[in-house]
Amino acid sequence: MYSITVRNNILIAHSLPGEVFGPAQNMHGATYIVDAEFYAKELNKYNIIMDLGVVTNILAEILKFYSYKNLDEVEEFKDVITSTEFLAKDIYQRIVDRLKKDYLDDYEKLHKIKIILTESNVAWASYEQEISQKS
Repeated sequence: MYSITVRNNILIAHSLPGEVFGPAQNMHGATYIVDAEFYAKELNKYNIIMDLGVVTNILAEILKFYSYKNLDEVEEFKDVITSTEFLAKDIYQRIVDRLKKDYLDDYEKLHKIKIILTESNVAWASYEQEISQKS
């Protein structure tokens, strides 16, 4: 299995309602390192999975939606607990949607995409999904 990874970061603010979150129930900031990993069983005719510049730009564009925002005030996240795991899947879905829209041939050659949000040197969460349905 081949893979490529691109990295960027976001700074967000949010609160996590529920006693399970302890002090994080209060408004707080989080700085995430965001890794997007793209997996393929085969390389394309250029012996690559995808153009690293393309996926770097896609990740940067998608992360602008979150960066320097209070997620509690983002309309589409009203009444949603924006946990690290939730954000990893949300970023995954936005990347998939963008690939399907603008890079369908590349998307259809992928086997899996994994998004990792690192919150500190000792804590991170991720979401990964195999590409099963070809458009």
